[in-house]
Amino acid sequence: MKLLYIIGIWTYTLLIRIFSLFNPKAKLFITGRKNIFSIIAQKINPAEKHVWFHFASLGEFEQGRPVLEKLKTLYPAKKIVVTFFSPSGYEIRKNYALADVFYLPIDTPANAKRFIANINPEMAIFTKYEFWHFYFKELKDQGVPLYVISGIFRESQAFFKWYGGFYRNILKSVTYFFVQNEESKRLLNSIGLKNVIINGDTRFDRVYENAQSPKQLSLIENFIGSSPILVCGSTWPEDEKILSTLPEKYPDWKFIIAPHEIHESHIESIEKQFPVGSVRFSVFSSADQMPNAEHQTLIIDNIGMLSSLYQYGKVAYIGGGFGTGIHNTLEAAAFGIPVIFGPKYDKFQEAKDLIAIGAAKSISSPEEVINAFNGFIENKTAAEEARKYVADKKGATDQIISMITKSDQP
Repeated sequence: MKLLYIIGIWTYTLLIRIFSLFNPKAKLFITGRKNIFSIIAQKINPAEKHVWFHFASLGEFEQGRPVLEKLKTLYPAKKIVVTFFSPSGYEIRKNYALADVFYLPIDTPANAKRFIANINPEMAIFTKYEFWHFYFKELKDQGVPLYVISGIFRESQAFFKWYGGFYRNILKSVTYFFVQNEESKRLLNSIGLKNVIINGDTRFDRVYENAQSPKQLSLIENFIGSSPILVCGSTWPEDEKILSTLPEKYPDWKFIIAPHEIHESHIESIEKQFPVGSVRFSVFSSADQMPNAEHQTLIIDNIGMLSSLYQYGKVAYIGGGFGTGIHNTLEAAAFGIPVIFGPKYDKFQEAKDLIAIGAAKSISSPEEVINAFNGFIENKTAAEEARKYVADKKGATDQIISMITKSDQP
């Protein structure tokens, strides 16, 4: 199985190289790792200890960010290294002020040994996903504590199958698992791993903090005026097709669409589906130029504003539910906004919870999105249920910090 793992890593890398000839993300994946160890050597002193945080992508970064920032607040002298697997995380957070940020070199024995020697970690913290055999083995061989935070496991994963011995051995390198739910703990216990605590999801801490002191956006406020707002976050074409039925039916509302992909062809596609009264955010550079009454739909053609946009919403639509799965519902819920999303949400416990308390609805058609939207316009309690749900579940960060900074680890 180890040989198959190695073959799989190299096959994946080869395919990415081929895709990089015509796919921008794949190109960033390859070029970002070019001369990676020389880049690391320019920034990192291997004689100094570092705390290593690894994130698959941007979503995992936002999930683990409360732990990183709380650790830095409590121990400002600690040096932190952040790695990303995906370009969509690295390219947005490469200038993050609290850490040195790099792409994670591909998981090979030589890369793992060299990388860990170069950054000299005192501990490693992985968020939710990604279990790399050679990195985990090298950390264990070097006696470096390894933590998985906001972990979530499902019975369908290879760890829990009859053929999953190799993958179970990867998990044995973890010092402690901080998991989101009882099911994850049960599954890990079933394969002999008892170093598990149900700690919840650090995203609740992040989104709660964001909602307490959001960045004010004067351009957005000028666009809104006194109109109620539907904020559509991380949308994909399938979402936008359904949402395009709403502006005509709700002329008193305004719509803000922040798509997941902002390349030109996607923005043009949105403009075609919202032909009347739509405008790109980038067209305007000052509050005086921002339109209000004559425009009903604002298309956000940049990255980084979405978490602040939700403060202006009365209802939110979260994209991704017609693809691989919905995006972050908690950012909206933290502001006390009920949420609507597509049918693929089964892997997201918070989505199920929000539906159960009446603060979210799943839809599959234009008719259903209209019904859901109408329901939340009339429902006066859904907003407070959403807000309370997030507030009640915060606190995972402090517990993690307390555990990982103990001198006597459990």
